[in-house]
Amino acid sequence: MTDVPTPPTPPTPPPPGPPAPPPGSPYQQSQPLSPADEKLWATLVHIGGIFFNFIPALLGYLLLKDKGPFVRAHTATALNFQLTMLIASIVGGILTIVIIGIFILAAVGVLIIVFSIIAAIKANQGQPYTYPLSIKFVS
Repeated sequence: MTDVPTPPTPPTPPPPGPPAPPPGSPYQQSQPLSPADEKLWATLVHIGGIFFNFIPALLGYLLLKDKGPFVRAHTATALNFQLTMLIASIVGGILTIVIIGIFILAAVGVLIIVFSIIAAIKANQGQPYTYPLSIKFVS
């Protein structure tokens, strides 16, 4: 009997790595935003503060802080300003017992509108902006 040579066995493939997370999964790595999208979201966060106080800045900071340095800086500064104005509003509300609280609340309202519009314009132009009169809670 003659021995028939057996063909060589193919090398075994490497073991598969972990499966890729499905799209939309919280474990999927976040993609950075384009510069135009960063400017848009930063502008919307500043304008949203006029109507909804600190909520847009907080949501923007939590959801967009890893999407780019520009949007992170603007959402952090907007959140700092809105939290400072929230504290001033609480103090003004307490001080309405004496008349001065009414003036504090009016001043807070005007400051929020004016500085948020200025910040939105700067964000839309792609420039950094730091609100005056704000306490730095987040960076």
